[in-house]
Amino acid sequence: MSIPTEQKLMIRALKGETLERPPYWLMRQAGRYLPEYRELRKTAPNFLDFCYNPDLAVEVTLQPLRRYHMDAAILFSDILVIPDALGQNVQFFEGEGPVLDAIQSLDDIKKLNPENITGHLSPVFEILKRLRAEIPEETALIGFAGSPWTIAVYMIEGRGGTDHSKVLDWADNRTENFQVLMDMLVDATSEYLVRQVESGAEIIQLFDSWAGVLNKEQFQRWSIEPTRRIVAQLRDRCPGVPVIGFPRNAGPLTKDYVAKTGVDGVSLDQDMSLEWIAETLQPMCTVQGNLDNQVLITGGKELDQATIKILSALSGGPFIFNLGHGVLPQTSADHVARVSELVRGWPKTAIASSDEIR
Repeated sequence: MSIPTEQKLMIRALKGETLERPPYWLMRQAGRYLPEYRELRKTAPNFLDFCYNPDLAVEVTLQPLRRYHMDAAILFSDILVIPDALGQNVQFFEGEGPVLDAIQSLDDIKKLNPENITGHLSPVFEILKRLRAEIPEETALIGFAGSPWTIAVYMIEGRGGTDHSKVLDWADNRTENFQVLMDMLVDATSEYLVRQVESGAEIIQLFDSWAGVLNKEQFQRWSIEPTRRIVAQLRDRCPGVPVIGFPRNAGPLTKDYVAKTGVDGVSLDQDMSLEWIAETLQPMCTVQGNLDNQVLITGGKELDQATIKILSALSGGPFIFNLGHGVLPQTSADHVARVSELVRGWPKTAIASSDEIR
């Protein structure tokens, strides 16, 4: 008999339960640090084609589960499938990342086609259906999307890693036109996520990777409000499905984000104080995080100390262990195995591990 969704550790944690051993998964747990991923990736040089191939995407999603037995599988995809589905040209280049034909005018926005979302992204829904059948019965399945602000950054800047001057100019000085784009992204993302749930996703995570560039007023309008609207649509159409928000680098503004968006959990970057998380955020919702992915690369005593510190600080409340950002390509698979060992053995391994690393 399969384990009901509500009994899975991830779901129990997101419903506010404090568990003896917190569940864990890692952002970008499937990816280039695994040799089996790199081999499979050679079979489809175009990254979006890779994401849209159910056979490949299912296999890649399962790879880290076989090695590390995470408590959740996350759909292997990319946040930029939304602009791709809307009709914007999106390409990925090795060593450069995503490059988009940047939106420059309201006319460019009007050329986008929201009606294309469900048809274009039908392979994603097929992947989720297959994953729901193939992952271990105790493992939760996470669907995800980029938050509208972060997607808008890529659509207007044309790539990541810029100074964000173009998108901030739209947000501050071309506000009415920018709102048109954001409204489109709220509706498209909501529809996409509802379809993910209908296809088997048991949890949704929203990645607002560029939230940290916004000031308090901008953050309220362009991060909190669109997220609130998406969460409200999910609550209405998919009641009971928990939502995790990730307003990366939002700092103290994360408290407002949790209070106003309605998320069940909040994912936290490595710069967030564990004491502040435990005192301020954990009484409000489930917290997720926040191991430094650079420490995961370093490994050894430093990795053990950092992992145990997080487990000790946050295991007294509803908590999911994760990274503060995604696994980096140069990470040793053995270091991920060590984190898995420490988390899955918690709290029995706490004293022994602490003694070993003193």
